[in-house]
Amino acid sequence: MDKLSDSAKLFLEKNKTKKIVFTNGCFDILHIGHLLYLKEARELGDVLFLGLNSDNSVKRLEKGDDRPINNQNDRKFFLECLKFVDHVEIFDNDTPYELIKNVMPNILVKGGDWKPSDIVGSDIVLENGGEVKSLLFKEGYSTTTMIEKLQGKK
Repeated sequence: MDKLSDSAKLFLEKNKTKKIVFTNGCFDILHIGHLLYLKEARELGDVLFLGLNSDNSVKRLEKGDDRPINNQNDRKFFLECLKFVDHVEIFDNDTPYELIKNVMPNILVKGGDWKPSDIVGSDIVLENGGEVKSLLFKEGYSTTTMIEKLQGKK
């Protein structure tokens, strides 16, 4: 089970009266699709809490032997530099289910390629009176596509 870091506990305590939006992902190589998505997610509430897949969990997702390209600490730093991301928490489980249970967000979001009913943790959020949304999906932008272009495969 993923435990919350002290900084996450402090963040949640400080923001307990605010509307918390939660999303998660690998965010291996940031691109315009990620940025538009994160901006839209942040606009739904007061703060955006982002669950970031650890390096080990990215490898278990079988995105390729060379993934992640950027290590978890670098990815975390990149995301923390974005003005619309308020907190980044690395999780090591295969899914962010335990993290969502600990955060208890008001709104849970994923990209438009996810149906709300398929979003991990939707049961937790809905049972607690929250919302689950599938947001903008910017067609043609993906980390895998970017890597293939760099490798001359596209």
